[in-house]
Amino acid sequence: MKEMKLTHILRNGLIALSAVFALTACTENVDMSNRYTFTEYTVLSYLEQDSAYTEYVKLINKVHISDYSESTVAQLLSARGHITCFAPNNEAIQDYLDSLQRKGIISAANWDGFPSEHVKDSIEKVIVYNSIIDGGNVRYYETGNFPTNDGDEFDLPNMYDRKLSVTRSKINPDSILVNGEYPIHMQHRDIEAINGRIHEMVQVIAPSADSVADKLMEWINNGTSNYITMARLILACGLGDTLNKRRDEVWETKYQTGAIKDIKDLETEGVGTGCIPEHRYYGYTIFAETDAFWEKELGKTVDQISVQDIKNYLIGTGLFPTASTDDNFEDENNIINLFTTYHMLPMRLTRDKLVVHYNELGYNYQTSKAFTVATEEFYTTMGKRRLIKLYESLESNGIYINRFPVLRNGRGEYAPEKLDVNDYHESGKFKPIYGAATSPDENLGIAVGETDSLNTVENVINGIIYPIEKLLVYTENVTAQLKLQRIRFDVSTIFPEMSNNDHRGRRTPYTHGHARNKGFPTNYQYFADCEIKDGTRFYYLNGLNCGWLNWQGDEFNIAGRYEFTIKLPPVPAAGHYELRLAVQSNSQYRSMCQVYWGDNKDYLPAAGIPFDMRLAGTERHLATGTVKDNTVGWEPDVADPATNDEIDKKMRNNGFMKGPNHYSANPGSTTSLRTNEMKLRRIMVSADMDPNKTYYIRFKNVLDADNKQFYMDYIEYCAKEVYDNPEEGEDIW
Repeated sequence: MKEMKLTHILRNGLIALSAVFALTACTENVDMSNRYTFTEYTVLSYLEQDSAYTEYVKLINKVHISDYSESTVAQLLSARGHITCFAPNNEAIQDYLDSLQRKGIISAANWDGFPSEHVKDSIEKVIVYNSIIDGGNVRYYETGNFPTNDGDEFDLPNMYDRKLSVTRSKINPDSILVNGEYPIHMQHRDIEAINGRIHEMVQVIAPSADSVADKLMEWINNGTSNYITMARLILACGLGDTLNKRRDEVWETKYQTGAIKDIKDLETEGVGTGCIPEHRYYGYTIFAETDAFWEKELGKTVDQISVQDIKNYLIGTGLFPTASTDDNFEDENNIINLFTTYHMLPMRLTRDKLVVHYNELGYNYQTSKAFTVATEEFYTTMGKRRLIKLYESLESNGIYINRFPVLRNGRGEYAPEKLDVNDYHESGKFKPIYGAATSPDENLGIAVGETDSLNTVENVINGIIYPIEKLLVYTENVTAQLKLQRIRFDVSTIFPEMSNNDHRGRRTPYTHGHARNKGFPTNYQYFADCEIKDGTRFYYLNGLNCGWLNWQGDEFNIAGRYEFTIKLPPVPAAGHYELRLAVQSNSQYRSMCQVYWGDNKDYLPAAGIPFDMRLAGTERHLATGTVKDNTVGWEPDVADPATNDEIDKKMRNNGFMKGPNHYSANPGSTTSLRTNEMKLRRIMVSADMDPNKTYYIRFKNVLDADNKQFYMDYIEYCAKEVYDNPEEGEDIW
């Protein structure tokens, strides 16, 4: 019936709805009393009338939308919503059964050949769940709004809660592959339905369920990969069990059975509702020197390279002077462990999330093709906790690890009395080397490779491996460079769960109260690095396109009689640092809290007097109204840089700083947050810190009020060598 011309277009109220129906991520059962009454096709009715999908229709009528639901997937496809259906035709399903027989999974290439009902049910779910993206009230995907770049993922996951990617043929751009291997039919795509779009698949979408650990073992056993050497190192460090973890099954059971404590709705407080996350996934990102790199360095073929060879090579570099060199590779201070774990992050980061671009000054993520100001992210590695910097700029032409260029930041040689350039672009020069380094050009950084004919980015269910072509080491020079710059963490980067569960920075259209805002319970610890006490309403709010005064658009908003403790990232090197917190005081709902800080989580001393988040640059917000208050000492910038420096100095003496010049409230704007007296930075702690110690910070509400909010956007570390440098002061960015 492919010759039938469909015109399933919603036109100006010509379609009547029998009832309003909304399916969100928090809904398990489909209410079939709320069904469409059109004469046009739904996704289900189109599939039912086309003989090419008879096998698929049988499956969607059998498979339930979850283990805890009575509703079938067929019911979902008949209900109102935004469904993207990659429907395999009958031939595709038969080919898939043939492949299962060849692998020995089934005895015959039909539904009677399965060894058990359990295996049969699992395969049915593989076919169905991987074929459907339920866009709820957000969106469906037609080829015109597929991801633009090869290898990029859809921003919404499929029913397996797994994101699919798109690749286009270099020879024929009309040839589209899902996950790089499953072709969409060349003609039968973008089939319009009232509640979504259908794309006919000539192969069943069945991505491997292998974990990172599974892949490492496969590569070692089969000798087929670009990363066999790294696989040997990781497994020698005893990390196989860790990299095999996919999901917190305790959370899964508690969520599905309703045992997770619900959170009070924040709608009345003006920040929208939140949804408790359905899942608590684990994830990993690995930057790996390729086998070609090691073959060149060691003069051996990959099958000859052993862990001992790598150990001897690393000892020979002299870059690990304090590391132990025995064969206890599971020891965090062992030379192999130190080297290997510095390549690993406890979060799964797709390429677009390695460095998040959203509202840096002058950049519009929706329309811009070229980046504006240099942008960087800082993450804490696995193993011995160390910082790794990921960086991207207009000039870098790609993402780099530990790149340290000289930026035109209005300081040093670019100060007003010299070259007078302050646009935060690369100058073409790089910082001088301080101490031991892998090479004289170490500060150029290490390019994060992309998928090409030589070096493939490996993307599996719980992790991603990116190729690198230089030696990655946390050298004396890298630690020195990190200490000599301001380090800014979006709080979402501190919690790996934010990336692993796709909460951070989702680019879905904004709907007030949509489930992309998340709430986190107190009776089960969702964040490994944050303990939340009873009485705390802990929310993450995604303010995409809302004009919020937030770096990258998002924030954490905590209300109630709150008390929570965060494990902080490490500092790069020993020294005196300021710990700063972003403050946005433009709401009468902000609170006052006592801050505690130290390296003993159970006995944290108070850090100064209570912190009043109602205090803005020149006024204070109270329940009774706004009053003038010049405690902060904020004044607008003027044309004279020396005068601005004096204003900054006065504010610092009061424990405050202006917001950074790096970003603006709205994407594309050239008005920075430095001009806004409501967005400030508060110096919370000024103390000596040690990279070998773990520090914690606690915030506790001290107001006798249940509806006051604590605001959390980003934090900063800044060493005394930066903020108190008499020759080149800290820049405004």
